[in-house]
Amino acid sequence: MSAPEFKNPIVRWIDYRLPVFTFMQHELHEYPTPKNLNYWWNFGSLAGIVLVIMITTGIVLAMHYTPHTAFAFDSVERIMRDVNYGWLIRYVHMNGGSAFFIVVYIHIFRGMYFGSYKSPRELLWILGVVILFIMMATAFLGYVLPWGQMSFWGATVITNLFSAIPLVGDWIVTLLWGGFSVDNPTLNRFFSLHYLMPFVLVGIIVLHIVALHQHGSSNPIGIDTKGPQDQLPFHPYYTVKDLYGLGVFLVLFFFFVFFAPNFFGEPDNYIEANPLQTPPHIVPEWYFLPFYAILRAFTADAFIYWPISWLMSAKLAGVLAMFAATMVLFVLPWLDWSPVRSARYRPLYRQFFWLLFIDCFVLGWVGANPPEGHFVIIGQVATAYYFGHFIVILPLLSMFEKTRPLPTSISEPVLGGGAAAGAAAIPREKA
Repeated sequence: MSAPEFKNPIVRWIDYRLPVFTFMQHELHEYPTPKNLNYWWNFGSLAGIVLVIMITTGIVLAMHYTPHTAFAFDSVERIMRDVNYGWLIRYVHMNGGSAFFIVVYIHIFRGMYFGSYKSPRELLWILGVVILFIMMATAFLGYVLPWGQMSFWGATVITNLFSAIPLVGDWIVTLLWGGFSVDNPTLNRFFSLHYLMPFVLVGIIVLHIVALHQHGSSNPIGIDTKGPQDQLPFHPYYTVKDLYGLGVFLVLFFFFVFFAPNFFGEPDNYIEANPLQTPPHIVPEWYFLPFYAILRAFTADAFIYWPISWLMSAKLAGVLAMFAATMVLFVLPWLDWSPVRSARYRPLYRQFFWLLFIDCFVLGWVGANPPEGHFVIIGQVATAYYFGHFIVILPLLSMFEKTRPLPTSISEPVLGGGAAAGAAAIPREKA
């Protein structure tokens, strides 16, 4: 791979000693990309842009935030009222968290639909799941920092879950709290980790991009590129496409920032934390609701708990299931054995994929409601289907599903379809 010749003498001087411009030229300009990528592939770059927004606004907020239980709530109010454009910075950061999860969830479901986790991209997929884990941990830590009612009681409920772990559970809870209850040492720990984790996330994302460029992007058809005829340089074709997607995203994002900034939040979090007053219904942020529903699905009388009731308590089973809901994604490349990647050529898989998609929304709806009445049964059934999809349905589909024949190249569906349509139109015109 020869180094490009740059016209600017300063750029040439730097690049000869530190080839950063050559690297950018090869990886961001000449990088060969499948020519059939659609707008669903925009969400990877969108996630990176949102992360930059979150880190930038987070650094500014940290300059004015006081991580102390006596001052945290008031310092957030001071940011909103007294700091120049503090309200804007906080609302961008607060809604940016929700936007980050929306973009990443779409990115993950796109990867599942088009089989982007299959060989040789297994490690790329695993790094993506690691990114999701770090995102969740960072979001939970950040939710505690405003020190409102939901912040305090959410931290109390979630950290107490670790006490279900045999032998070391209580030790883990004490370590997280820095004492024997959620208090000032807890807030200091969470603030420190919340500030650190995004930079860890950047490191994992760099590895994610390196793994992506090793074998190239997947594509909607799910077959490998056959050569230059199936590829385009990343710039300007996909930079323009990404910029268009970014424009649409920013319009929607700033609609919420300016016109509905608290749409994704809980009103109770504008009440200062009070350890003596428990909110009537403690709920996490919306992006944790499906996992919260899975946690609550395991009760002493739940049918999904009966087979393992002799092995562990219902509380421990719920905690393990909540973590397993994400952990199962790590082994997804080895649960789906079908040689066909894209759901476009897997008719049965496509139907079950949409059932899973609906199931995740049902779990989120159940998680947002009190664990009583029909919500309990619906949550248990939805939880059973979620794990059944990965552990039972995918392996069975791999063995018995009849897939459609794959095209011989990326160009065939476009050029072949066009030729066939033209040939069919000729006799009608003559007639």
